[in-house]
Amino acid sequence: MKFIVSSFYLLKQLQVLGGVINNNNALPILDNFLFELNGNDLFVSASDLETTMLAKIQVESEDSGVIAVPAKLLLETLKTFPEQPLTFVLQDNNTIEISSNHGKYALAYADGKEFPKAVSLEEPSTTNIPGNVLASAISKTIFASGNDELRPVMSGIFFQFSSEELIFVATDAHKLVKYSRSDVTANQVAEFIMPKKPLTLLKGILAGSETDVLIEYNESNAKFSFDDIELVCRLIDGKYPNYEAVIPKENPNKLHIARTQFLSSVRRVSIFSNKTTHQIRLKIAGAELNISAEDIDYSNKAEERLTCDYQGDDMEIGFNSRFFIEMLNNLNATDVQLEMSLPNRAGILTPIDGLEEGEKVTMLVMPVMLNS
Repeated sequence: MKFIVSSFYLLKQLQVLGGVINNNNALPILDNFLFELNGNDLFVSASDLETTMLAKIQVESEDSGVIAVPAKLLLETLKTFPEQPLTFVLQDNNTIEISSNHGKYALAYADGKEFPKAVSLEEPSTTNIPGNVLASAISKTIFASGNDELRPVMSGIFFQFSSEELIFVATDAHKLVKYSRSDVTANQVAEFIMPKKPLTLLKGILAGSETDVLIEYNESNAKFSFDDIELVCRLIDGKYPNYEAVIPKENPNKLHIARTQFLSSVRRVSIFSNKTTHQIRLKIAGAELNISAEDIDYSNKAEERLTCDYQGDDMEIGFNSRFFIEMLNNLNATDVQLEMSLPNRAGILTPIDGLEEGEKVTMLVMPVMLNS
């Protein structure tokens, strides 16, 4: 088994796949890339049992064969090479030899047959979605998903597909983000919960990509195919909470304000907030918004006044500043609107501008009780 490949091209593809591999695997074989050579096509896979990713790499070869190559050692070696062709040759002593312009390097390989096979989906449902839309949906929602191992359904993103729109939802019970696209639709109704790790990988690869992504899914697995890459992952089992029930429908108090100015103020004031609660207080009356925070234990306090456009009753409401900053950071609008009903009901943050045609973002943040 012998093949020749460009060092930069190989490194670029393997770095993408390397994101799948865990630092400590239960099965030693998972520390490897699986190389499956078939003429000029080299199929490379990486897996952590839950997620498997496969990339097709163009090489020069007339051979075929299957081996498992140590991922970390190979990546570290490839990073040091300038752009040049590398020749990989299988030796008799269970090593694969890499020849560069200046030297030779031998890596011990394992039997490729030990590598776990990716799940094949039986009669899946399918949807096509542009890569940049999927990347945008992931980056707008993933920050709001939870990390609680006792509530696994909240640790992923809920995909809700229909013939009218695609909806992506993430929540950790303190904050919730609902992102929808009416410009992209599915031909059948479907709901499933995607885990965070494969979504983070997809977000990184697809950012700014115009490529169409084919999503295939059934009860337990989902597969994403685009360009020369396939990603298969196990879905999170369970029923997603009824998120629509927690979004308040009647919100008569509406605050309209410039996003960057609001974000800078909240950031500054929150430095003086209690380090446990991160509580900030918003007091709105007329066209004036007063943002304040206090850490009684250390006698630290801060207060800022901003002018805003406000319709509604005078109001005082408390929020966790960390959640608020995260949400404002994840919007790319010039102006935002904060809708509220009562100091003990969730506030709804939406962008006023900066959205594409058919795109809608709703962010919900739970209030914290104010000490009067």
